[in-house]
Amino acid sequence: MDAIDRKLLGLLAEDAAAPYRDLGAKLGLSAPSVFERVKKLKTQGIIKQTTVTIDGDAIGRPLLAFVHVNTDGWGKTPELMALQDDPRVEEIHAVAGDTCMILKVRCESTRALEELLKRIYDVPGIKGTRSYIALNTYLERNARTELVDSQ
Repeated sequence: MDAIDRKLLGLLAEDAAAPYRDLGAKLGLSAPSVFERVKKLKTQGIIKQTTVTIDGDAIGRPLLAFVHVNTDGWGKTPELMALQDDPRVEEIHAVAGDTCMILKVRCESTRALEELLKRIYDVPGIKGTRSYIALNTYLERNARTELVDSQ
C-alpha cells in the first residue's frame, strides 16, 4: 500500500459512493486506475466492505447505548454471538479490562433497551451488564489511514 492508496482510502472513508472520476481528479489518476486500485484493496482485504451510515433518529432508534457484558469464562459463545441477528445490535467487541464484551446498540426507547437487556440476560453464562446511554455523539468514524505524529 503506497501513499496514493492511503489517500484513496481517506477519500473513500469520507464518501464511499464518490465516483471514480472524482476520486481520480483528486488523486491525479484516471477513473480506470482508481477502479483498479479499489479492486486491489478489496482483494487484499484492506477494504472489507462498503457501507452507509444511517441516522438512528431517522429510523426511529434514537437511543444509542454501549452495553458492557460480563460472562462466565470466555465471552464469545454461539449464543451471545447470535445477538448479531438483532438489528438493534450494531457492534460486538471482545475487550480486555473489567468486562468481557461490549455491545453497541441502538434502540427505539429505554423500554426497548430493557427488552434487549432481558434477551442478553437469557443467554447462558451471562453474569451481568452495565449500560451507558450516549447523550450526544461528537465523533463517529471508521479507521483512518493518516499517519499520526507521535510527538
